[in-house]
Amino acid sequence: MNIEGKSPFQARVAKYAALADPARLRIVDLLTLGDFSPMELQAELGMPSNLLSHHLRTLATTGLTIRHRSEADRRRSYVRLAAGALEGLVPAAEHGARRVLFVCTRNSARSQLAAALWQQVSEVPSTSAGTHPAERIAEGAIDVARRHGMDLEDRTPRRLDLVAGEGDFIVTVCDNAHEELTGLRGVHWSVRDPLRLGTAEAFEDAFADIAHRVNDLAPRVRAA
Repeated sequence: MNIEGKSPFQARVAKYAALADPARLRIVDLLTLGDFSPMELQAELGMPSNLLSHHLRTLATTGLTIRHRSEADRRRSYVRLAAGALEGLVPAAEHGARRVLFVCTRNSARSQLAAALWQQVSEVPSTSAGTHPAERIAEGAIDVARRHGMDLEDRTPRRLDLVAGEGDFIVTVCDNAHEELTGLRGVHWSVRDPLRLGTAEAFEDAFADIAHRVNDLAPRVRAA
């Protein structure tokens, strides 16, 4: 069922119908935390790829999910919840954490912005790190933070293995970091790299994406 041209009530009915299936509800529960590739979803759910594809098509046509290609491996894609997909519905999962640790490759933009945004909305501490940290914060990240009332100038990129600690809830915010790291406790957000374009608009888009995700996740992470 395609929700285009349907009333808000009919679109809501279509979403409830899609979520009535236990497998699709489980997929959405997972996606409320972060983005998953179809292969990762298949491993989590233990179902055949053709059946998973059917469920993903149903979720997409009802406006619950969207899908895009990985920036790291173009053969790979990630599924995420569409903005506002669960308005009126309450996600089921909560997580306890000593600290939220945001990770990207260079720790120069996305992870720094995420940690700063998190500190504005949650009492759970946050920090950031990189798998291959840069020498300094990207100017575009400093500029977009300043436009939104935050200061990143005094922050320094740091290496993940020197920052990570027991009890951290890890959020990878770039595909390269997620695909490089395995077995870490946490979730993945497939946020586009603003440094690829280097424009103010690209940094604004990344900031908006991260802010939306932070506001969604923060109420569901409690201090451990």
